[in-house]
Amino acid sequence: MASKRPKDAGARYSQGARHAPQPVPRVRRSSALYAALDLGTNSCRMLIAVPRGAGFRVVDSFSKSVQLGLGLESSGRLSRRSMLRTIQALRICQQKLKRHKVRRMRLVATEACRRALNAEDFIDRVHRETGLRLDIIQTEEEARLAVISCAPLVCPKTENLLIVDIGGGSTELVWIDLSGVAKHDRACAIMRLHAGFKPALSNIPQARVVDWISVPLGVATLREQFNDVEDDAGRFALMSWYFEENLAGFSPYHAKERTEHFQIVGTSGTVTTVAASHLGLKRYDRTKVDGLSMSTKQIDAVIHSYLAMGPSGRRADPRIGSDRHALIMSGAAILQALMRCWPTDSLSVADRGLREGLLYSQMSADGVLDTDFSKALP
Repeated sequence: MASKRPKDAGARYSQGARHAPQPVPRVRRSSALYAALDLGTNSCRMLIAVPRGAGFRVVDSFSKSVQLGLGLESSGRLSRRSMLRTIQALRICQQKLKRHKVRRMRLVATEACRRALNAEDFIDRVHRETGLRLDIIQTEEEARLAVISCAPLVCPKTENLLIVDIGGGSTELVWIDLSGVAKHDRACAIMRLHAGFKPALSNIPQARVVDWISVPLGVATLREQFNDVEDDAGRFALMSWYFEENLAGFSPYHAKERTEHFQIVGTSGTVTTVAASHLGLKRYDRTKVDGLSMSTKQIDAVIHSYLAMGPSGRRADPRIGSDRHALIMSGAAILQALMRCWPTDSLSVADRGLREGLLYSQMSADGVLDTDFSKALP
């Protein structure tokens, strides 16, 4: 399946006509609970949170590996067992939403449901059996949500930003030009993208999306492509090469010069697992991982240690975890390919993604967030 890009990708979106200054919206205080559910190819995850300043406080959460997309590459359909596992997980989510009396929520499904021939039947079944209405979002919205979730991690000196979201079934990459935005407003400019990648007509300096791409290869789908390769190291090399081949049409892929004003932010279970391994954490600690900067050499060292362990060693390593050991090398192959392609020696680690983007988007649209995003850092 081909990578997806907008028709006008590769060209910078124009700033548009300049208009009279817009009044700064008044922040409305709210104690209402918001929920965000992300049903991906591999996992079902949910957050319930209340707005706090420029961020939010998590009240409850849920995360489970459901492997919804298992076998999808070969059959084109969601399997009966995968759907059953997923519905069982969604019942738990529904109970949490009911217990907390959540009224504002977005419940979304991504790549597996975008591709499956029986996705609509599955969505209808979920509604019948759990009462939950899932929305299958398109690739641009998924990319946009990943971007705004990372707004608090954008460095003030960053002029060119690459956000990478490695999912189970797809990988989204968004290249953003912030050079026309004042340093103190760059994180806020990222947040304003919740309304769309093409900036609204305004005199306020805008973050400009240079290019974005959705590659239909994530940790689960890439692993399935090379299931028949028995050699562990050989399979890893093939996966990394194949993923890089799928990036050839992405405009920033051809960037050559290194720059201190360029930042890559990576958000995914792969990135946070590699970070936890680098830190030697036997028990995962989000406060130590989210916002961490890792050098290319540090990332390579962790990946080489994974290869040296072999499948049995990775299965037993507490830093990787029982849910991720089978998929960590496909994720590592994607990560290594990305770090090979662009002019930087470091990666900013984000333990945040689609769920956080969904929460920020809802709260921002409701006007219940402050505009000082330095307050949103963990």
